[in-house]
Order: sequence, then structure tokens, then C-alpha cells
Amino acid sequence: MKKGTRRLLLIVSAVLMSAGMVSAQTNETENYVATTHSVILTKALLEKGFVNKSVEMMVVDFPPKSKSPSHRHPCPTFGYVISGEIVSVFEGKTYHYKAGDSFYETPNGLHSDARNDSETATAKLLVFYIKDKDKTTFMLTKP
Repeated sequence: MKKGTRRLLLIVSAVLMSAGMVSAQTNETENYVATTHSVILTKALLEKGFVNKSVEMMVVDFPPKSKSPSHRHPCPTFGYVISGEIVSVFEGKTYHYKAGDSFYETPNGLHSDARNDSETATAKLLVFYIKDKDKTTFMLTKP
């Protein structure tokens, strides 16, 4: 084989291998499915000491290999893992939660990742918000 042809093959091979690595990295993220959210209770707090506040409870279902987009909650957020395991990155710190674990997230903190890495098991999360009565509990963000 000529020296020029061999060099061209090496370059083409290197480019194809690099493209494969980029594709593998991209597909790893793209292989996750979305989570689903179901509000199970919304209740205005009319008791003394609460002004224009309400409570919202939500169940978040994490099918196998699922994740939620980067987001913030503009209100105090409490979570309880009902089943499965969830990886959460909040304000740059990674947490690994399993069934029975609970947590608190401060208002407006960046929740850059929340995912279920299991190939087979689902995860379920109960979330409890104390929010301004007519405001949202979830804002999409860029990481």
C-alpha cells in the first residue's frame, strides 16, 4: 500500500472513531425518556399566618432510564422517594436517593438533573410544595 493511501486510511479511521465516540455520548443522553407528573392535591392555606399561600402535592413517575429537564422550583420543595432510586443534582451537588429517603430543596436552586438510571425498575417520587397561591412550582432552565 502506498504511503499516501495508508495515511488517508488512518485519518479516515480516526475521524470515524471520533464520530462514533461523539455519537455514543449523545445517544447516552438521548436514550432517556421523560418523567411524568400528576398533581394529587392543591389546597389554599386559609389558616392564620398564611397569606396567599397554598400547598401542592405531586407524584413524579420515573420510568426506567428517565430524566427530568433542568429546572428550578420558586418555592420550598420537599420530596419523598416512594419506590426505586433517583439520582439528583441540586446546586451542583449529586445526591443518590432510594425508597424511603426524603429531602428538602431551597427555593430557586438549580435542579440540573434528576434521573432514574435503572434499565428495568421504575422510581416514584412524592413532592410537596408550599407556594404562592397563583404561582407555578416548576420553571424550566438552561443548566
